[in-house]
Amino acid sequence: MIGTRLPLAFEAGLILPDDGPIAVWHPAGDADLSTLHDPHVIQPFRPAHDLWCARGRLTSPEPEGPYSVSIVCLPRAKAEARALIAAAMEKTSDIVVLDGQNTDGADSMLKAIRARHETSAPISKAHGKLFWMEPTDAFADWSAGPALTPGGFWTAPGVFSADGIDPASAMLVDALPSKLKGRIADLGAGWGYLSAHVLTRDAVTEVHLVEANHMALQCAEHTVTDQRARFHWADATQWTIFEPLDAVVMNPPFHTERAGDPGLGQTFIAAAASLLKPSGQLWMVANRHLPYEATLASHFAKTVELGGDARFKLLQVERPKRRS
Repeated sequence: MIGTRLPLAFEAGLILPDDGPIAVWHPAGDADLSTLHDPHVIQPFRPAHDLWCARGRLTSPEPEGPYSVSIVCLPRAKAEARALIAAAMEKTSDIVVLDGQNTDGADSMLKAIRARHETSAPISKAHGKLFWMEPTDAFADWSAGPALTPGGFWTAPGVFSADGIDPASAMLVDALPSKLKGRIADLGAGWGYLSAHVLTRDAVTEVHLVEANHMALQCAEHTVTDQRARFHWADATQWTIFEPLDAVVMNPPFHTERAGDPGLGQTFIAAAASLLKPSGQLWMVANRHLPYEATLASHFAKTVELGGDARFKLLQVERPKRRS
C-alpha cells in the first residue's frame, strides 16, 4: 500500500522539491497520503472522488497541471496503467513516482519502464513496489484516450468492456421491447452501448446515462450523440432525479477491485426501485450465479426471468414497492 511504501522511499533517498504542486493520480479512497503536504488528488471514479473531497483535499477527475511531482497509483489494467504513466510524464517537471501492488502488475511494469528509462531502486513492501524517475517523453507512445473502434463506438483503456461489446449487454439489448417509451435511466452506463440502443425507440423522450467512471462517461458522450441523452458523472447508487422514471436498464457491476461483491448489484437494484414510477419497469442482465432474487422481491412486486443462457439471466422487473 502506498501509505506503507512512501515513508520508506523518503528514508531511501526520495526527495521532493520544497515548492511546486504535487499530484497523486488515482489513489484508492482509503489510501494514506498523510506524508504529503496538500497534494492535488486526481480521481476519476466518483465514489472515491467524493471521499477525497469530504476529507478536504483538492480533487478533480482529470489532471490540471503542470505539476512538480506526480505520484501514480498503478491500476490493474495494463493499457490503463500505461496511459496514466504517459499522462503523468507529460504533466510533470521534476519527479514521477509509481506505486502498485505486485498482483496488479507492478513487477512487469517496472521491467517495461526500465527497458526505456532509468529508475530508482524499487521499494518492496506490503506485496507491492514503489519507484521513481525523472520525467521523459520516452513513454509518449503509451498515451491513450477516447478513441473510435472499428465497431463504431468510443472506448478507452480502463473502461469496462473496452475491447468490444459485452456479451451480457448484447443479450439485454436483444431482449428490450420495441415499445420502450418515456424517461429512462441507464445505471452504470459505461461507454453507452445500452443507451444507444434504447434511443433507437422513437417513443423514448429522455435517457439519463449515469456512470461513475469519468473516462467511460467521456466515451459515452462520443458514442451517444442523440439530443435526448443526458449525461451524469455520478455514483448510480446515490444518484437521484426529481421526477420518477418510466424505466431503468442496467448491467450492474459486481466486482470491487478483484473480489466479487454481489452487494454492489443489490444496491443498484435498490437504487433503480427508488427512481421509478409506481408503474415503472426495470430491465437488467446479470451473471446467473449472482443472488439477486431476494433483493428484487424485496423492492419490486413482480420479477420475470426472460431467459438467458448458462452464464447470464435476463430479468424484467415491475412495480417498485414504496418504502415508508
